Amino acid sequence: MKTSDALVLILVLLYINTSTEWPTHTVCKEDNLEIHYKSCDPQQDFAFSIDHCSDITTHTFNIRGAIVLRHSIKELYVKVDLIINGKTVLTYSETLCEPGHSKLIFCGKKKGEHLYYEGPVTLGFKEIPQGDYTISAKLTNEDHVTVACADFTVKNYLDYY
Repeated sequence: MKTSDALVLILVLLYINTSTEWPTHTVCKEDNLEIHYKSCDPQQDFAFSIDHCSDITTHTFNIRGAIVLRHSIKELYVKVDLIINGKTVLTYSETLCEPGHSKLIFCGKKKGEHLYYEGPVTLGFKEIPQGDYTISAKLTNEDHVTVACADFTVKNYLDYY
């Protein structure tokens, strides 16, 4: 390998290792509702989509998501923050996987396995709050290591009445 080729390869590898920001992905965008997300895990991005924004306002809608696990998940915890104008106004957390009680089909998956889910999700509410805000979601395992992390930007101008 030529010296110049080796130098270019080293620079590319260094750039990849120092880059800590993933691109912003569009989940959906319709007339009065936009949802975008960006992975907040500097080492891993993931795929997530919804067919139509308007489906979210129905009780159950279909999603697609994929990720390659960097860490095993014997136990899995989710923490979700609702952030308005830079201030956290609501926090929700739940245990999704634990020995003997698994709420998800991929509980117990090992590091390196590819997770793919396509199917229905029920949020438990029919209306998305109006306005511009951020929803920060973080999944951690039993070792408190980040499995996946994203900041969702929501712009909702839908009138439900």
